[in-house]
Amino acid sequence: MGTLKTLHPLSLHIIIGTLFARTATFMAIPFLSIYLTKVKGISPVEAGAIIGISAFVSLFSGFIGGHLSDRFGRKRIMLASIWVWAFVFIGFAIAEHVFVFFLLNALNGICRSFFEPSSRALLSDVTKQEQKLLVFNLRYAAINVGAAIGPLLGLKMGSASSTSAFWLTAIIYILYGLSLSLMFHRKQYTIASPSGETKEHITLRKACYVLIHDKVFFFAIIGMTLGVAGYSQFSSTIPQYLSSAPYFQNGVELFSYLIVVNAVTVLVAQYPVSRIGKFYSPIVSIMLGTVTVGSGLFLFGLVHQPWLLVIAVVIFTIGEVMMFTMNDLFIDQIANPEMKGLYFGAMSFTSIGNAFGPTLGGFFISVFGVSGGGYLFGSLALLSFLGFPFLFYVSRLLKVEKQHIEYSL
Repeated sequence: MGTLKTLHPLSLHIIIGTLFARTATFMAIPFLSIYLTKVKGISPVEAGAIIGISAFVSLFSGFIGGHLSDRFGRKRIMLASIWVWAFVFIGFAIAEHVFVFFLLNALNGICRSFFEPSSRALLSDVTKQEQKLLVFNLRYAAINVGAAIGPLLGLKMGSASSTSAFWLTAIIYILYGLSLSLMFHRKQYTIASPSGETKEHITLRKACYVLIHDKVFFFAIIGMTLGVAGYSQFSSTIPQYLSSAPYFQNGVELFSYLIVVNAVTVLVAQYPVSRIGKFYSPIVSIMLGTVTVGSGLFLFGLVHQPWLLVIAVVIFTIGEVMMFTMNDLFIDQIANPEMKGLYFGAMSFTSIGNAFGPTLGGFFISVFGVSGGGYLFGSLALLSFLGFPFLFYVSRLLKVEKQHIEYSL
């Protein structure tokens, strides 16, 4: 409790706001693909593409959003994106046509990719170095508490077949925007990073040059993207598979409980994984996470009993924790201080995995059918496995870099 009191008030506000905002989001978004196919009559491939478009637009919008937060400040970008975000969920509630859903989920991705890197960079700005692992893990824990509560609320509200969750999510985002505006006003927060001392415009060309020539970041992004492509199946391919496969009854309800298992496992596994992270480089955890996620996916295609699916989700989730709990700390450690927002924003390049992963999952459902789970999930697991060699190379680069620094000293 004493440790929490030493955190910056903005950090605590963002963590608490993340809890409520993510609870609301998880009431609606995990059921979106089912809502689209069952209520709106959209095909699995189109539904997968709609889910994926959010991540696809994040590819450059996160990059731009992080850059804008460096140039104009975290406050402006965070507030602008959260207001638009609220109207996106109102749009989900009243939309009827496939194109409109594509547009709305594209805006959903833009809002997320503007708000998230800005808020994470702000957390880095206002947090002492020795407290950053705690703050980043509290934020991640808040996300997963929301993931545990949200789906149960969504199930009770009938989110797979109604618009109630969309309306409630919009209201919560409006309230979050109001409270965040008040907090910024009270604390008079301004960015104090080196980028705030110069008017130099970091162009897209210069940003690309910096990131492409940063080998550690470049190859880490490739490896993480492949891992994310495997992870993305949990919110798209898996719910479609469970709701349609002949092996399962009440697949929508089963998926809701598996989301809860996922979230609870994250909360249980997060502390030991973060403790391990104090002794090993964050990239080691991320690297092993891609293999574990792939293993969980592969098991998903082999089992048909609900309790075995629980085991598959637990394995999958341990990999998720290993991949994602160390991401923010990894970026914070390798980022150029004057371009921290840009680096956090450029993490959106991993959204390539979220973009083509669900679409590829929908394609494999069409090819193999829901009865070919082994082929379906074996193919998808391979995506995650392929991330390992790239991340292993990053770990070698970091080791060489560390030895070079020690030799120079």
